[in-house]
Amino acid sequence: MRILIVIPIIHTQQDMGALLELTRQTYVARYGQEKWAEHIKAIDQVWSGIRQMIEALTLPFASLRIYQDGLPLCGNEADIVRDVADRGSPNHQILLELMAQGAQLMGTEDPNLLLQEYHLHKNTLADANKTDECQSKILLSARDQFIAERINSTLMTGEVGLLFLGMAHQVEPLLNTDILVRDLLPSLRKKQAKIKWLL
Repeated sequence: MRILIVIPIIHTQQDMGALLELTRQTYVARYGQEKWAEHIKAIDQVWSGIRQMIEALTLPFASLRIYQDGLPLCGNEADIVRDVADRGSPNHQILLELMAQGAQLMGTEDPNLLLQEYHLHKNTLADANKTDECQSKILLSARDQFIAERINSTLMTGEVGLLFLGMAHQVEPLLNTDILVRDLLPSLRKKQAKIKWLL
């Protein structure tokens, strides 16, 4: 038996990287500065809830693998997590805390697909008329397939995985049938559905 605990997430402003300022400008232009502040506060509240739920778990750190939405398989995964955590990302700060207790961080995504999606989002933010829903869905599907294959091939019998995953993803149907999937925060899904980035 292999267990995968899925943690539905919403990306914070620190996770946006180079897209942050363009995202903020687009959001403020559309909804105003006050709504942007409310938006950031709501995301912080979601992450406070996620942290509390994880802390309440009894996790087998020696046999725990962490999979993270947006983290490329590249050999520098820990450095990326530290960098984003230093910028204030609660998501990546939680990852560091889990790693400090013995959990193993896993490269989760295909870097080429992430780069393609970055350019697609950048073009969409720069010009709303360039929105390509079809290409976006194709990329998301390819990312999901890669994530599922990483979990299927690296999560071993007797191990537990934590998958931090944005709500748009559909990885679970692609997992091997011997992986027991548990949704950690179903109560937060409705709240998160109201807090979406423009991406």
